[in-house]
Amino acid sequence: MKRQYDNDFKLNTVKLVIEEGKVASQVARDLGNTSKTLYGWIAQYKDDPKHPFVGSGHLKPEAQAARDLERENRELREENEILKKALRIFS
Repeated sequence: MKRQYDNDFKLNTVKLVIEEGKVASQVARDLGNTSKTLYGWIAQYKDDPKHPFVGSGHLKPEAQAARDLERENRELREENEILKKALRIFS
């Protein structure tokens, strides 16, 4: 069964390696994790330090904003089509 870790745990673990200079394989072993997983977290952190661990239905702020705009655009198009149909009926 796959274990899930919250973002704070991942961030603290990565900071042990990056900021405190601890050995990644030893940190992973101490926490009961695999070094492959820890190296993946480190790579994610280095790619985007502000929002390193997105997932589980969460998006980066830019992606969330784009999704919200797409949803709003779709809803407005649907409303526009309804109004066009209503105009045809009452004309």
